[in-house]
Amino acid sequence: MKIPKVRNRYCPFCKKHTEHKVSESKKKTRSSVHTMSRGSKIRARRRGVRGTGNLGKYSKPAMSKWTMAGRKQSKKTDIRFTCKECKKTSVPRKSVRTKRLELV
Repeated sequence: MKIPKVRNRYCPFCKKHTEHKVSESKKKTRSSVHTMSRGSKIRARRRGVRGTGNLGKYSKPAMSKWTMAGRKQSKKTDIRFTCKECKKTSVPRKSVRTKRLELV
């Protein structure tokens, strides 16, 4: 998928349409985005320590029950738009699934 390096877009900080520089960034992990999510990971780990029950969503069924084994062919792209006036970065609400992203 080809995307222009500079695009006219609405800036929520300037509250007007300005030129934005388009850049592709690496997808952030859940722990780096939500620092509070660390607690839920620890709770899930402790559930298995007690020895009662399984790990819920972390325990997988038999391979024959899996509807989709393996991984998807394309990943969701993480595109960032940086406003040229206020230098603030915004992220679109919906990301697109692509195999390869090219900034033209």
